[in-house]
Amino acid sequence: MANITINPITRLEGHGKIEIFLDKKGNVEDAYWQVVELRGFERFCIGRPVEEMPRIVPNICGVCPTPHNMASTKAVDDVYSVEPTPAAKLVRQLHYNAFMVEDHYIHFYFLAAPDFVVGPDADPVERNILGVIGKVGLDIGKKVIEVRKKNRDIIRLIGSKAPHPEGGLPGGVPRGITEEERKWIKETANENIEFAQFSLKLFKDVVLANKTYLGLVLNDAYKLNTYYMGLVDDKKKVSFYEGKLRVIDPQGKEFALFDPRDYVEHIGEWVEPWTYIRLTHLRKVGWNGLNEDKGTSVYRVGPLARLNVADGMATPLAQKACEEMFNTLGGKPSHHTLAFHWARLIEALQAAEDMQRIANDPLLTSKDIRNMNLKLKKVGIGCIEAGRGTLIHHYETDDNGLLTRANIIVATQHNAAPICLSVKKAAKEFVKGPEVKEGFLNMVEMAFRAYDPCLGCATHAISGQMPLVVNIRDENHDIIRRVSRP
Repeated sequence: MANITINPITRLEGHGKIEIFLDKKGNVEDAYWQVVELRGFERFCIGRPVEEMPRIVPNICGVCPTPHNMASTKAVDDVYSVEPTPAAKLVRQLHYNAFMVEDHYIHFYFLAAPDFVVGPDADPVERNILGVIGKVGLDIGKKVIEVRKKNRDIIRLIGSKAPHPEGGLPGGVPRGITEEERKWIKETANENIEFAQFSLKLFKDVVLANKTYLGLVLNDAYKLNTYYMGLVDDKKKVSFYEGKLRVIDPQGKEFALFDPRDYVEHIGEWVEPWTYIRLTHLRKVGWNGLNEDKGTSVYRVGPLARLNVADGMATPLAQKACEEMFNTLGGKPSHHTLAFHWARLIEALQAAEDMQRIANDPLLTSKDIRNMNLKLKKVGIGCIEAGRGTLIHHYETDDNGLLTRANIIVATQHNAAPICLSVKKAAKEFVKGPEVKEGFLNMVEMAFRAYDPCLGCATHAISGQMPLVVNIRDENHDIIRRVSRP
């Protein structure tokens, strides 16, 4: 049996590889998406004061630090049995919407667009952000940078730093917003709406109007029938900051609706020997292996999942765009993996519209930004919708508020099993022996890239040292010897 190794896989955060095993005819027999790095954040946080966690966990990742900061802050709220003041909540939501806007554009323009704007089988030298700028024009490239900078200025204003924000106190925020700051925040929100609409039009003009690209989006190789999970508000609309977790089955029927504090009753975690990432499944269905459709217990999170589970978007322009997407894709729920990119742009529009709402709220500049009615209960769970999907922080402390346990379930863990399935399905479609073109291997990578995985975030438990297993296989791929270090 021959194999093809894609190492490293590209345009994602972290380090991973894909192993594709071929049969004697050169067809794909199996494929594995492997995460090969391991980090120890859950372990070395033990013993720290729990209120330090919102300052520590943003350093897990430079791409999605704000979700870790916000989920951690909400978990610390819960540890101390305190709700933030209304003004503090507005400031947090402003901070978070600014992140969602700039984060979604990182993915679309820098990581996804090279496959569609430049082309999935284009020369790798051109298949990057510079190639995208070459196609769409320098002015658009400058606008992407400008929009991201202005939103990061808002994050820096509230959280002290844009890359790894430190804002986040139990019951509130470290600083409020002044009337002078409100003015440029409002201007940024308005610009965000304009750019979100422009980006959606660009997607229609470049991707949907191209029959080849639209065919890729609708190709069964990029279709996976799974459950979906995401936060919804009290009207069951898409929510990024708070709400209940809603799960729908592959046919779109509501399977569960629960408070994130009850996640252990619904989400099971397990490990496989060939990857360092922890995988998840629906506990009440039971683990049924890596499969889709009937009998599956795997679910997906992230932009497409959030739109699938919700009854609609929370803002009018985003709702209109959402309806157009599902009409084009043939109804709801949509199982088309590449539609994650489209859903991401619709979410950026909702975040921009919500920023506009917050910027116009008189309460935003209130000085009542901290609720000091703290009461340690020693257990706290915070949940947020990160750019990549549902993020859960679970903390437990001793009587002095020192951390005794930390469990962090990130979006890429929720999506790990589906990513494995997606990669295998794409490999079976596009990899045909004996000669395999580079462009076809990139089309396999497109299967995981749609999820915007963050591998540094997803591998964070450690028991003292990295275990090591070396498998020696014969020509039939059977293991003939195993050497291991526990």
